[in-house]
Amino acid sequence: MNAATPVPADGDRHSPGERIPFGPRAVTFAVTWIAYFTYYLGRKGVGVVKSSIAADIGESSLYGVETGLLAAYAIGQSLSGYLGDRLGPRRLLTAGLLLSAAACLWFGLSSVGAVLLVAYVVNGFAQSTGWPGTNKAMSEWTTPQDRGRIMGLWATCYQVGGAAATAICARLLRAYGWRWAFIGPAFALAAVAVLVALTLRPGPMSPRRSASRGAPSDELVRTRRAEQRRVLRSVTIHSYGAAYFSIKLVRYSLLFWLTWYLERSLGYEKVLAADVSTAFEFGGFFGTLFLGYVSDRYRGVPRALFAAVSLVLLAGALLLYSRLGALSVALNVILLAAVGFLLFGPDALISGCAAQDAGGPYAAGFAVGVVNGIGSIGAIFQEIVTREVSTRYGWSSLFLVFVGLALLAALCLTPALRARVTSRAA
Repeated sequence: MNAATPVPADGDRHSPGERIPFGPRAVTFAVTWIAYFTYYLGRKGVGVVKSSIAADIGESSLYGVETGLLAAYAIGQSLSGYLGDRLGPRRLLTAGLLLSAAACLWFGLSSVGAVLLVAYVVNGFAQSTGWPGTNKAMSEWTTPQDRGRIMGLWATCYQVGGAAATAICARLLRAYGWRWAFIGPAFALAAVAVLVALTLRPGPMSPRRSASRGAPSDELVRTRRAEQRRVLRSVTIHSYGAAYFSIKLVRYSLLFWLTWYLERSLGYEKVLAADVSTAFEFGGFFGTLFLGYVSDRYRGVPRALFAAVSLVLLAGALLLYSRLGALSVALNVILLAAVGFLLFGPDALISGCAAQDAGGPYAAGFAVGVVNGIGSIGAIFQEIVTREVSTRYGWSSLFLVFVGLALLAALCLTPALRARVTSRAA
């Protein structure tokens, strides 16, 4: 279904038509936006300074580091979604940000490959708290009627965060060396953890806790567990997850390897390569806003259909980029922005408001965690796919793989479309 209207439980929830207070919602929006923006500072460093680390302590020291990060991230997603529903997003995000800060600091102070791997595995588990936690918090301050627009604007946090993290890490690299691309973000993560702990509060769309000892009521616990079981059986959720598998494989390949590709393959200077790569995320900023808006504007059309159309167009944009991107820096930026526009829109839609809709008020965090967890398995393969295909067959062949993955993601959304048609017919 495109959106399941939350049903008030025992009169303790706001009805869908009731106005949600602007001020507290704006605070939650700002705090969670800043929080997920900052999470990106804790994960983009390796992609930006990869060449410098390889030159300093050897390329072999990085083997498995990205895979370890993403494997832990995938494993941690569903658990983080469950904990977000059970413990609340404030506790989950505070703990995750602090753990990520410690892991980044550890990575930045180390020179041994095995230690770098362990530090980034820990960071992967910490990073897995970010998306389910922030989405759970926002689901408590949005309704299915306005979720596409609000979450479309909110989800710009990871395009702006990704681009800013690249620029910040590149400048820390140039000014202080590669280690500060991890040490600097560690301090930022710790500071934002304090901000979250002090300001984030439950929203009106959150099921109320019983007054005694702040513990959930027995009825709430039973309802939440039943909704989580429903999520695990949902064809729509698994359709989203399957599509997100391919989307995240492409997105993380580009996030972690664009700077490398521009520098090593096209001969761009290091900072120029980092700056050009941010066109990917800046294009995604507008794609996320656009797809979130139209999915709310045309409520009779499933969100999955908008995502599928964008993914088909993405395949064409990737093909053009692989053929024409090397002709000039300006053309590279334009085509890379188009790729970002067409990729980040369905990425944010499927993993954010569509998953929240399907999870409902009692299992929004869990649904987001399941979709992102399945998708993150695809991200695990980005290192081996990107490294092996580009080395053996060249970057042109790798971009053809990306084209195929975009089309596969669109195809995977077919069950979600059929489920919506069946639901409407019923």
